[in-house]
Amino acid sequence: MLHKEMTAETPEVDPDGLRAAEFLQAQMILDTLVGKTVASAQVEETRIAVSTTDGLTFFFYGFMGGRSPDEPR
Repeated sequence: MLHKEMTAETPEVDPDGLRAAEFLQAQMILDTLVGKTVASAQVEETRIAVSTTDGLTFFFYGFMGGRSPDEPR
């Protein structure tokens, strides 16, 4: 019964908002990698796992897109 009530009140999801939030989170993680050495990176089915030589593993989820170095930010 609780599930039924929660489903009825589920808000609409803004895909562009989710993408922007995911991008900001990824940028924050990448900022923490400055000065670290990447030991490995694995593309998995639902995420990318980046491990550093100090034993930390960072996970990136979702579609973050990309751009060429010539494109403005």
